[in-house]
Amino acid sequence: MNVYWLEQSEADVPAENDWLSENEAARLEGMRFAKRRADWRLGRWTAKRALSVCLDVPAHLQVFKRIDIRPAPSGAPEVFFADQPAAVTISLSHRDGVAACAVAKSGVEIGCDLEMVEPRTDAFVADYFTIEEQALVARASAEDRPRLLALLWSAKESALKALHEGLRLDTRSVVVNPFDGSFDLNGWSPLHVRHTTGALFHGWWHLADNILRTVVASPRPDSPTPLTIPARFFDGASRCA
Repeated sequence: MNVYWLEQSEADVPAENDWLSENEAARLEGMRFAKRRADWRLGRWTAKRALSVCLDVPAHLQVFKRIDIRPAPSGAPEVFFADQPAAVTISLSHRDGVAACAVAKSGVEIGCDLEMVEPRTDAFVADYFTIEEQALVARASAEDRPRLLALLWSAKESALKALHEGLRLDTRSVVVNPFDGSFDLNGWSPLHVRHTTGALFHGWWHLADNILRTVVASPRPDSPTPLTIPARFFDGASRCA
């Protein structure tokens, strides 16, 4: 099952808001804090650039206005084009001026996440990780510990998004099993996450530039396919296969 991946930075986002739908512009207007506004705009821009490829529509500002990304009752993003549900499912994440959008066909349960590799306390591990995950961390070397913690936390966030619950659920209700890095495929390594109900998500993780990326889905996804986006607007796009 194909999953497509795009990252953008704050420098990629236009200064004006003429690419937002009417609903999105109204929502942005209600945001008080500058950082929240910047993160939200970056996520929407990243999604629309990815969707211009996967929906096979021109990457024009006026076309972007017709792509409306609305929050479902669960909070998960839903895509509408020209006021009709689009045949895609997306997940969004942003961290430290970078955003990612994962795109799959409609009906797929999918979640993605970005995390910085950074030190975390023993109290963080005790509060948010299962006994099995704590054992993995305890066996890790001091050098590997920050990467492993970022991987476990990011995979949990991805799975909770795929469940349409987010951090409303106890993070210990999902257990992450990262496979050995020798299984790397195109820079991505496999993992799976199991929910206490027995629901199983397969996925992938990738580390570059100190950012740990994860994506999980059901049904089982192939390793993510990066989307190549031209630097300027153009008249057509290639559909995601």
